[in-house]
Amino acid sequence: MGNRLSKIATRTGDKGTTGLGDGTRIDKDALRVHAMGDVDELNSHIGALICEDIPEAMKQELFSIQHDLFDMGGELCIPGYTMVTEAQVERLDALLAKYNADLPPLKDFILPGGSRAASMANVCRTVCRRAERAIVSVGKAEQINEAPRQYMNRLSDLLFVLSRVLNRFAGGSDVLWEKERQR
Repeated sequence: MGNRLSKIATRTGDKGTTGLGDGTRIDKDALRVHAMGDVDELNSHIGALICEDIPEAMKQELFSIQHDLFDMGGELCIPGYTMVTEAQVERLDALLAKYNADLPPLKDFILPGGSRAASMANVCRTVCRRAERAIVSVGKAEQINEAPRQYMNRLSDLLFVLSRVLNRFAGGSDVLWEKERQR
């Protein structure tokens, strides 16, 4: 990138537009910009999750996911460009299989909670679902690749599974929704 980021306060967005990676300018409230922002927010939340007391292997996997999300931001920033691949989606499928292997089957709904790390994984999951919806909206308005949508769908599932794993790592278990609970 050289010195591309040597000047951060450019003032080019003062009138409510932002520049895409291909040089075009679009409104800051465009669907594509919303999707880029949601992906960026998710990446930030995953960065906070990595700071928690979680298994080292999971930290490294989440760090790789952060790189994938940066790729996704690049793909969203440059219309017609491809950075997210089927191999990245398949890597999430492998992580899902790995982390699901030792979890008991679900018989009840689970509440977000338990350990702090598990709760943060659930926050990441909900932000991921929002980013996925934003990417779907972009895809309805203009042509985009399928891999980003597929990636986000798998990632939200993985983040749910990781929340369950992290509760066990902290010595707890799933926090179950109690249908008959007095309110």
